[in-house]
Amino acid sequence: MAQLHEIQLGPMITRAIEEDWGGGDWTTDICVPEATQATARLIAKEPTVASGVEVARAVFLKVDPTLKVDTKVANGADLKSGDLILQIEGNARSILKAERVALNFMGRMCGISTLTREYVRRIEGTKAQLLDTRKTTPGLRLLEKSATVIGGARNHRLCLTDGVIVKENHIRAAGGIAKAVARLLESLPPTLKIEVEATNLDEVQQALDAGADLIMLDNMSVSEMTLAVRTVRGRALLEASGNVRLENVREIADTGVDFISTGAIIHSARWADLSLLFNL
Repeated sequence: MAQLHEIQLGPMITRAIEEDWGGGDWTTDICVPEATQATARLIAKEPTVASGVEVARAVFLKVDPTLKVDTKVANGADLKSGDLILQIEGNARSILKAERVALNFMGRMCGISTLTREYVRRIEGTKAQLLDTRKTTPGLRLLEKSATVIGGARNHRLCLTDGVIVKENHIRAAGGIAKAVARLLESLPPTLKIEVEATNLDEVQQALDAGADLIMLDNMSVSEMTLAVRTVRGRALLEASGNVRLENVREIADTGVDFISTGAIIHSARWADLSLLFNL
């Protein structure tokens, strides 16, 4: 879901603008004459992956549809310091009022895409695919998950109806893996896959016997994951999760798992340094 539709973006942008403006922009409205026209450049101030270009553009046009906003790079492009991302022409007040929200959205998304790309590069040449998680900023999930895809990852569930993951607390409340999966098989639409979280090799076998489509290897050691791959032998897909870092992601991928999921590509990403410069 790298591309976001205006219908999805609109409510997020409106909320962000309302939050930023409060009762009004005293500085802009008093200091800048109403008729002042300007050209502004949104640039990268450090190497980063372009992400959220269409989001930043939509912010400027939401504030003022008469602005001319030219996109200079595509999402996914590797940017150098000083590279031009957007050029905006029109009413100076409008550009200033949109500036912070546009930079906030795009700085966040660029940072996520940049970190995600580094993870993806670390596992190149293996069968493993990188997945994101639901550890997202409330209200900004679509933007953050879009950014992981731009960086080269694949989306895990966007919401709870996208799939089934039977986790440790579900297993305890249901009375065991077998009972939980049996109930799901009785009631779920047949198109939905069932994933079961396993914390040891015995639970891997239980999940396999119960008919799980995917098995999440939760916080297992590399040696345990290697044994799990040998045990399953392709009869279910395997997802490594928990304690995944840049330093160990390649070692995890080399075990032969199908997927590696980590929330770090979102919650641990540093914002990219971007800037808006005026040319009056």
